[in-house]
Amino acid sequence: MNDFRMNRLNPLSSTCLLFLVLAGVGQFKFQVFAEAPNILIITADNLGYGDLKSYNPDSMIQTPRLDRLATESARLTSFYTASSTCTVSRACLLTGRIPQRHGLDYQLPGLEGNYGVGLNQSEVLIPQVLKTAPTPYVTGCFGKWNIGFAEGSRPTERGFDEFIGHASGNMDYYTHNYRLKHDLYEGTQELERLGEYATDIFADAAIDFIQRRSKEDQPWFCYLPFNAPHFPSARNKQPGERNIWQAPDWAFETYGWSPDEQNFEKRYAAVVTALDQAIGRVLDCLDDAGVTDNTFVFFMSDNGGFRLDREGIDIGINDPLRSGGVTCWEGGIRVVAMARWPGQIQEGSIIDETFWSPDLMAACAELSGGELPAGVVSDGKDPLPILTEGAKSEHESLFFVYRNHAALRAGDWKIVRVDPEHPWQLYNLKEDLSESNDLAEKEPKQLARLEFLFREWEASLSKL
Repeated sequence: MNDFRMNRLNPLSSTCLLFLVLAGVGQFKFQVFAEAPNILIITADNLGYGDLKSYNPDSMIQTPRLDRLATESARLTSFYTASSTCTVSRACLLTGRIPQRHGLDYQLPGLEGNYGVGLNQSEVLIPQVLKTAPTPYVTGCFGKWNIGFAEGSRPTERGFDEFIGHASGNMDYYTHNYRLKHDLYEGTQELERLGEYATDIFADAAIDFIQRRSKEDQPWFCYLPFNAPHFPSARNKQPGERNIWQAPDWAFETYGWSPDEQNFEKRYAAVVTALDQAIGRVLDCLDDAGVTDNTFVFFMSDNGGFRLDREGIDIGINDPLRSGGVTCWEGGIRVVAMARWPGQIQEGSIIDETFWSPDLMAACAELSGGELPAGVVSDGKDPLPILTEGAKSEHESLFFVYRNHAALRAGDWKIVRVDPEHPWQLYNLKEDLSESNDLAEKEPKQLARLEFLFREWEASLSKL
């Protein structure tokens, strides 16, 4: 039995079994064992750090269910994705490894990339670890895959028992096309649901999975990677079709707007509100199934909102962070995240410890009692002490490289550069969250320390 389930759970929990173990003559020792919790990981796609009122009170976007989740959860304010783009961030989350280790360090390009091998098939994913638990988990994935869809790379070939979703990095919300190819699947077979809103398709699939599987004796793992609020793509449209943000009529009417509203920011808000309602329905399903108290829920954005100045596209707000997706500025890699586990994680708390998405693999192994792959370098550390006990982060530093951008955070300090030919910039994030005051010249010792840590990371990668 792993340490977490023996020592950290509330011994009065109704899910716990108490055993008396003889520890010596005349002495007895109590050990606490608990049934493994269900695990629900929800990701949004390109959601901005400042889009939610719980992170930015000035946001005009209506997200009542995520606002409520923030009050029921620990809200994480220094949580990072291991990469600032969709494909790579998902590969890091599912493997517990940074891109320089698992090899998928680029966004999969076009049909050839998205329907190719993608992530190396030798990489072990979270659902495969959960299958090694003392009580193996039943597993489902519903939403955006985006790490390869060739034979052997598809979700049901990589540890998931069930899958409804799309192979690509983005698809039309109603036609489900990616570059005019139909891109919605159940298992490995195409699924025709023309005219249904993609966000609701994925939420409905997750709800059906949870309802069915909660009646069984096995714990379940649900990975729910929504494609919302990813921006629309003209390449997914028919000739003459407008490239606009897509949401159900009711989402516009929530604000008193017409579904024909032309304002890009308003249309984006409707997409996020529709996502919020879908997440709420999934959380309600946990209540209905009677499994809320025994379900670990983690919500995050895959990366920050994009801020590339494309008209009508780059709408997400990352305030007060700098820049956004595909960069290593805070707006690209620091993301909204919440963790809920009633009775174990303090509701309404704020956790500012620094940790990141590869830690979720370690959390899943610890929660389930599953075995992490042997002989594989992991970049994740068990985050459960941070979430349940208020412990300090075990990470000395976090390392980021995407394309020419690079960064490293250690404590309150961060170095960042826009390409290898430019000098490092240095910021104190505790005092300067917006990365506006470069301290490289004023703090040469801190700069040298972080540069040394960056080189240590590089040296460890060169040995692979």
